[in-house]
Amino acid sequence: MARNLRLILSPPSTVWGLLSDGPRYREWVSGTQQIIAADPHWPEVGACLQVRVGVGPLALDDTCVVRICEPERRLELEAKADPFGAARIAMNLIPWGENTLCVLDWHPLRGPGIRMHGLPVDYIVSIRNGMMLTKLARIAVREQRISAGGALQGLRRG
Repeated sequence: MARNLRLILSPPSTVWGLLSDGPRYREWVSGTQQIIAADPHWPEVGACLQVRVGVGPLALDDTCVVRICEPERRLELEAKADPFGAARIAMNLIPWGENTLCVLDWHPLRGPGIRMHGLPVDYIVSIRNGMMLTKLARIAVREQRISAGGALQGLRRG
């Protein structure tokens, strides 16, 4: 299992806003080339997000299915990328003062990933997931600033 933690300098509601917007996953999920389709009821349990992942011309289609959804607290996905099998991706949002401690766990469920599971694969996945959390944090902070700026504008007018 690969586990990453990241303190995001935004409240859980802002981070959840990004997690609950399927079409925006391309902005922060490393390796995502294209969002092919997003269920309109994302991230309800059973909703799917179809993406194309890869590097350059090497790409494959992946489907993420929501398995657990607790708004502003927890989102667990099953990512299926044949022929590589499937993995569990769990994101927990823990309020940390006015900020969010995001814990991301990745674990293979079936396919060749189970046999390759161990230090080398977990290390590579951990690097990728760390990059994802860094992108997610940057976007959340930017959106929090924009939101706060808009609120200040409203107060100045009032």
